[in-house]
Amino acid sequence: MGAPQAEAREAPAESRGEKPLLVARNIEKAYGTVQALGSAQIDVRAGEIVALVGDNGAGKSTLIKVLSGAHKPDAGEIIVRGQSVTIDNPNDAFDLGIATVYQDLALLATRDVVANLYVGRELTRNGILDRRKMTAEANQVVRQLKTNLPSVHTRVRHLSGGQRQAVAIARVVHFGAEILLLDEPTAALGVKEAHEMLTLIEHLKEQDKGIIVVSHNLAHVFRICDRITVLRHGRTVGTLIKEETDSTEVVRMITGADLL
Repeated sequence: MGAPQAEAREAPAESRGEKPLLVARNIEKAYGTVQALGSAQIDVRAGEIVALVGDNGAGKSTLIKVLSGAHKPDAGEIIVRGQSVTIDNPNDAFDLGIATVYQDLALLATRDVVANLYVGRELTRNGILDRRKMTAEANQVVRQLKTNLPSVHTRVRHLSGGQRQAVAIARVVHFGAEILLLDEPTAALGVKEAHEMLTLIEHLKEQDKGIIVVSHNLAHVFRICDRITVLRHGRTVGTLIKEETDSTEVVRMITGADLL
């Protein structure tokens, strides 16, 4: 089955009468003479997980950086909750409820979970750090996400890779993110921790978050995702409903074998 067939049977959420949280249309981005993105598009609804897949250099990271405000597109449109928006920087994205969790996580290894959840947003009372309230709220968000953190007082350097990922996700969720962009969330994890991370992502879906997951692991993609958007050479070549496709078709679309 080729890319045109995939696109014909799977229209964007808007075309199906469902209002998506986020739509990116015809996104283009060049770095000098290198065209990183050309006619890239993706959409995600509340309570949905969409995988963004493609070979190395396909443009996945560039598209995520455009949606997160790290890079400005040269052309195209981004629509959030039905409104066309301009995202000039990560603060703009976060104000719109869009948050990105990259592989480097940006955590403070020598500080505990509470401090990492509130870094730059510390709560105070009468000019004094309100550690009690921050601890209570940290415990609440950890319970809501059903993470396996030993304690919110544990220093990040003593946490496993999966637990650190959970802290990074908890931080953005606690401060209102409704659209999560997760960059290879299981890439550096062992089998058990990858399973726990996928379970956490499923919990986020249950909370009506819209989630875009960049992943090379098709087994993980087929476990948790509802739809799969394929990029090739900076272009979206199709979006597939998980139940209507298989890994063979996805690989063909990624590599271009569907055109042979």
